[in-house]
Amino acid sequence: MKQKERVLPCHVLAAAGLVFNERGEILLVKKHRSGWEFPGGIVEVGENAIDAVRREILEETGIDAEVGELFCVSSNTGKHPGYNGVKEVPTKLMLDFICRALGGTPRPSEENSESAFFPRDKAGDMIQSPAMRERYQAFLAYAGRPCYLEYVTWPEFRLKEKRTI
Repeated sequence: MKQKERVLPCHVLAAAGLVFNERGEILLVKKHRSGWEFPGGIVEVGENAIDAVRREILEETGIDAEVGELFCVSSNTGKHPGYNGVKEVPTKLMLDFICRALGGTPRPSEENSESAFFPRDKAGDMIQSPAMRERYQAFLAYAGRPCYLEYVTWPEFRLKEKRTI
């Protein structure tokens, strides 16, 4: 009997860091497509999430960071048309961590035009993406238990679930 072939779903894992310096300022990057947000990106094959956060922060900003507590888990459960040679962006699971800057000087990268530390009260107003704003709000509400968010970002942002886990 021939066994039926199964196709496993494609769900991308991403990780990001909300990085604080010694003055309590927050590190943001100005992405070409989405404006100001905290640094992060896709976890590469064979890489763990903590190392991915550290690598993404360093690549995008020039800042070496220590990865601390997980404050938010987000699921973008919608697929959408891709860009930059990607045909379709699959569903995505994101892990957001609180991080501490260890050294380095903020600088731009291929993925962003600027990176800089901003006062905490100003940083929230600078974040433009609705999904990233929800994730930042999860940080502000963090009291020791991570937030879980489910949303779709395309064709427009829609928050489907928000709760503490």
